[in-house]
Amino acid sequence: MAIKRTTRPDATMSMSSMTDIVFLLLIFFLVTSTLVNPNALKLLLPKSTGQVAARATVSVSIKHYPDQGRVTYHINGNARPVRFDQVEPEVCNLLDGQDEPTFSIYADETVPVKEVVALMNIAKRHNYKVIMATSPE
Repeated sequence: MAIKRTTRPDATMSMSSMTDIVFLLLIFFLVTSTLVNPNALKLLLPKSTGQVAARATVSVSIKHYPDQGRVTYHINGNARPVRFDQVEPEVCNLLDGQDEPTFSIYADETVPVKEVVALMNIAKRHNYKVIMATSPE
């Protein structure tokens, strides 16, 4: 005697759980992408072929506004500009106690050389190593 099934198994699958997972992944990647580089300055760096293996712990960005005739300094990519007389104490405070204190200078292409040299003089006074940031050619 053969027993027959009265119901057949349903071969379809609900996609609602899959759409929930995709939606959660989308939210996750959107949130984490905003944390990658929240404080960035738009700089046109000079081009260079040389690369340095050292890693700086502090960065100083110099932004030049030629139409206004002014220069602003930003430490560690902070959007809030710092006056030049405040740059040295803040850099010294951040690099204090490190075995190989190094900071990098990110200067826009239009920045006068005297502004970059002034930052290099700060490094020389305190025996810091300096990395001049450039764009690859």
